[in-house]
Amino acid sequence: MKNRTFEAHSGVIAREGIPFIVIFLFFTASSFMLGSIASGVVFSLITVFIVWFFRNPRRNTPDYEKLVISPADGKVLRIEELSEAEFMKGPCKKVGIFMNVFNVHVNRVPYSGRVERIQYRKGKFVSANLDKASTDNERNIVKIKGDDGNELLVVQIAGLIARRIVCWITEGTYVKKGDRFGMIRFGSCVELYLPDDCIISVKIGDKVVAGETPIGCLK
Repeated sequence: MKNRTFEAHSGVIAREGIPFIVIFLFFTASSFMLGSIASGVVFSLITVFIVWFFRNPRRNTPDYEKLVISPADGKVLRIEELSEAEFMKGPCKKVGIFMNVFNVHVNRVPYSGRVERIQYRKGKFVSANLDKASTDNERNIVKIKGDDGNELLVVQIAGLIARRIVCWITEGTYVKKGDRFGMIRFGSCVELYLPDDCIISVKIGDKVVAGETPIGCLK
């Protein structure tokens, strides 16, 4: 049986975008009906942008078990080796992916397993491409334990414009690689914390696609 949570978020437009689309369609129609062509054109363009921003395309996820797949569309902003990190055991590696307003903003599960922990933290809204955004900004931490025992974190980080982190899954949920699990509105960053022995397959500056691009391979 398919998980209803994932079915509910499998449409071509993310559900979070529907209210915005309805509102601006109303403004568009009203402007044209009142004879304000200029306003109607402006609202039409805004509506098209919102539909495009909340697009939720299908993705072809590689099925090799040990591959960690990108949780976000965007550009690899940083790759770091850490001696420790919260909720991770021992040294680990961090991969940060920056999403601008033109990227798809639906986030996807990077590795199949059980959601062990979800922790939301309030914070600031500095630009998501700054180093301090990792610790200072509003963020949502999702810890996944794979069937093979590997543990990793996916951290959704709000940015200067992004003020709304959405997470559709709950603790205890079994998730599959490539499943849609949430989104961040209007530009932001997603970070992956991986076991230290993970072989990273991307480099800084690479463009990645959520649900498709391999980030690394676990042992």
